[in-house]
Amino acid sequence: MLDYLLAIHAKGSVICSVCAGAFILAQSGLLRGRTITTHWQLEQQLAHYHPDLNIDINKIVIDDVDIITAGGLMSWMDLCFALVTRYANARDTRQLGKYLVVDTGVRDQRYYQSFSPGYSHGDDKIALVQRHIQASYGAPLDIDTLATLACMTSRTFIRHFSKATGLTPIHYIQRVRIQKACEWLESSAKSVESISYLVGYEDVNSFRKVFVKAIGLTPSAFRSRFVATQNEA
Repeated sequence: MLDYLLAIHAKGSVICSVCAGAFILAQSGLLRGRTITTHWQLEQQLAHYHPDLNIDINKIVIDDVDIITAGGLMSWMDLCFALVTRYANARDTRQLGKYLVVDTGVRDQRYYQSFSPGYSHGDDKIALVQRHIQASYGAPLDIDTLATLACMTSRTFIRHFSKATGLTPIHYIQRVRIQKACEWLESSAKSVESISYLVGYEDVNSFRKVFVKAIGLTPSAFRSRFVATQNEA
């Protein structure tokens, strides 16, 4: 299969992948040095086997001229729309979307991501801090306190934490809090202001800015997209 992909690519064919199909293209070498996407849950595994790739899991489709990669399992529809737009036009894509009753508007894969941190990195002290953050995300969390919990200096703690998790402590805390906020938005009718406070933000404007940066939607827009009813307690 790899020989076939290389041969038809050399003849000018455009090669596309969906979801885990990116692993096959990566094995062929055709993705080397490119920015590509795959399912958001597969990012770390793909990066482990192919560290030369620039993986952007925020995107559903990345069109790199001769190589097109698509993210989630159902993103083959997004890939089809991208191909129709390329070889026909955007108007035909919109009409096709209306006929299929499928949204052809711009979407990001990050709308659908969940933050599920790993604890199997082998650093027990950092895992201890991770569990503390998971249990205390609504309380004030500062670097010095977390470093003391890990029995490290602040500088050493930041270095060890970033190596183990792939995120700085501040970024990690933000991701945990935003994930919790998404769960509250999806499962309750609590106001955005209340949820902001529950996940550790006293300033709702700061919360909104961090939420938009992480998810690509405002908290209200996220709730409107993913919650059919808001009558839950």
